[in-house]
Amino acid sequence: MLAVGLTGGIGSGKSTVAAMLVARGAVLVDADQVAREVVAPGGSAYQPLVDRFGEGIVAGDGTIDRPGLAALTFPDPQALADLNAITHPAVGVEMLARRNAEAGTDHVVVFDIPLLQAGHRQVLSLGVVVVVDCPPELALRRLVDVRGMDEADARARMAAQVDRVSRLALADVVVPNEGDLQELDVAVGTLWEDLARRATA
Repeated sequence: MLAVGLTGGIGSGKSTVAAMLVARGAVLVDADQVAREVVAPGGSAYQPLVDRFGEGIVAGDGTIDRPGLAALTFPDPQALADLNAITHPAVGVEMLARRNAEAGTDHVVVFDIPLLQAGHRQVLSLGVVVVVDCPPELALRRLVDVRGMDEADARARMAAQVDRVSRLALADVVVPNEGDLQELDVAVGTLWEDLARRATA
């Protein structure tokens, strides 16, 4: 089994690359999806969040009101720290469990982690870190033109992320995404051949 960390800034095309790898046979562990699961009713972080932030964060259907929780925590550094202290370990435990479930296979397991940091490499024993990269202005244009985001909102989200230089410093492999989907697919095809070879070596 080869554990691969996949990251990239918002608008870089990271999710598209993840989908292209899955289409070629990769097993995907999506950190955002895991984060949603651990805060769902019955999830390991659900009750600790309710205990810390109160019943007011529970929506009518029993789920956590994620926008409401975000509005409550992001302006307050202590509340945000408490939120992270509850959710990050829960996400980490679940991602590690999914990695361990693949041990002994010859699978390429892709961990899609938007805010990948050096610590992830150790905790998840990542063999390769792949960074999907494009110039910030191109990412901004995609967010506004393709996703329909407000430009100010898009800029704020980009500013809140790991900066491009720090992200690239973590990379073993950089997948440039400045062209069209066909060019990206060719680049991902080359990447997949390399990853599949490493997984069975």
